[in-house]
Amino acid sequence: MPLEPLLPLFHRLNREHFELSLLRDGRPLVALRWSDGRLTRTAGFYRRGRHSDGRDLCEIVLSRPLLEPLPQQALLSTLCHEMIHAWVDRVLGIREVHGPHFRARMAAINGQQSGFEVSLRHRYPVPVAAARWIARCPRCDLSSPYRRRRQGLACRSCCQRFHGGQWHVSCLLQFEPAAA
Repeated sequence: MPLEPLLPLFHRLNREHFELSLLRDGRPLVALRWSDGRLTRTAGFYRRGRHSDGRDLCEIVLSRPLLEPLPQQALLSTLCHEMIHAWVDRVLGIREVHGPHFRARMAAINGQQSGFEVSLRHRYPVPVAAARWIARCPRCDLSSPYRRRRQGLACRSCCQRFHGGQWHVSCLLQFEPAAA
């Protein structure tokens, strides 16, 4: 499915499930945007904070790579999920992730309609990037795939077993290129 403009969908969901509470003076309380293509592990997120210049930051970002190939129900479900986060934060003024207020609103929305289902976690297919590196522990020979080479990582189980849980150079992981 080609990317849809998010603002009309936001207004529709706000009208149908949030009693227009995510608007102030006719404008959304949250900015909406598609990701730039790097958001590949989650379908979307809500965040609130400050820009570097001190202005308030409050936005919903949806994953273009994950949602673009899926049907519209996936987009509506994800957008509505993030709108619940915004509603709990901006309208109720409560700081919670998937707490009782979030779950109650999610259940109410799912009970009102059958076009899509809002859930706590998405089950969309996530493209898996091939590992470029294999990290190997010199003590136990345990290996793990990594997409990037990392400095200073040590084998957790060997650090626990031999050094009381403290990082130690003898457990430092050695990186090798993964077989192509």
